[in-house]
Amino acid sequence: MATSDLEIGDVKIKQGQVVYLILGAANRDPAQFDEPDKFDVTRTNNKHLAFGAGAHFCVGAPLARLEGQVLLRTLRRRYPKLRLGAEPPVYRENFNLRGLKALKLECD
Repeated sequence: MATSDLEIGDVKIKQGQVVYLILGAANRDPAQFDEPDKFDVTRTNNKHLAFGAGAHFCVGAPLARLEGQVLLRTLRRRYPKLRLGAEPPVYRENFNLRGLKALKLECD
């Protein structure tokens, strides 16, 4: 809730108005990321907000990143022909935190 009147970009917010921080939108900002909707594990200069920032940075972020790397490498090694299925990904119905509900994969 805004504690005073303020302006963010072109938007005026009055004291008492509720403001939502939508990380899913920030992490898909076309001003920050080339092809923001594309899942790209090789993306460089990746200043996303998934693990917070500053004093609120997640202490588990390095472990989560390592687990993701191990998972992707292991899948690629064990299933070299693994690919996205014909059905598009299904996302959770949550306006604040974007995440997969289902991701169908195929393998020969």
